[in-house]
Amino acid sequence: MFGKIARRYDLANHVLSFGLDYGWRSRIARLVAQPRPQLVLDLATGSGDLALTLAKFCPQAKVVAADFCLPMLRQAQGKNVANLLAADGTRMPFAAETFDAVTVAFGLRNMSSYPFAIREFLRVLRPGGELYILDFSMPQNFLRAPYRLYLKKVLPQIAGWLTRERDAYAYLGESVEAFPSGHQMLNLLCEEGGINPSCRELAGGIVSLYRATKTP
Repeated sequence: MFGKIARRYDLANHVLSFGLDYGWRSRIARLVAQPRPQLVLDLATGSGDLALTLAKFCPQAKVVAADFCLPMLRQAQGKNVANLLAADGTRMPFAAETFDAVTVAFGLRNMSSYPFAIREFLRVLRPGGELYILDFSMPQNFLRAPYRLYLKKVLPQIAGWLTRERDAYAYLGESVEAFPSGHQMLNLLCEEGGINPSCRELAGGIVSLYRATKTP
């Protein structure tokens, strides 16, 4: 599915998010940059936009960009994203306690097991390292009904026109509604070994940024 939309993935992201995706990536990168990490993993990097933003905000760090979809990695390669690696986020080829920070933007939702994936994210983090997960969520306010309508009816139509792969974005709405968010995600992070998890709702709650620390 992602291979089919790879060439127009960036365009679709920018249009469908009304350009808000730029700010979401900058928000993560600023947080990651604060402790001045030396080695960062951007998992499910896709076309590499977050990896590029991380490299900009963390010039002292080596940013490794990994994804399991080769057509997406080719798009990232065309944008000169460094340190690209084909890897499955639930079975990563990294030793334990390798990275100072791990970021996963809009990728966990597409993995086969959320608990197993989070366990793997934490495994490759160094003690005291930070995990950042950015993904869609269902607003718990007046935006909930119009956002659901947008996901179900409007978004697939626009995305189908942009990418010629409407079915890929019909799946998006279904996956967003089924994805654990808010307290559910915080509880999941705790259960799998993360400490001090937090959640920041962005854009009125249509996106949530989760942060958890690996036990020092």
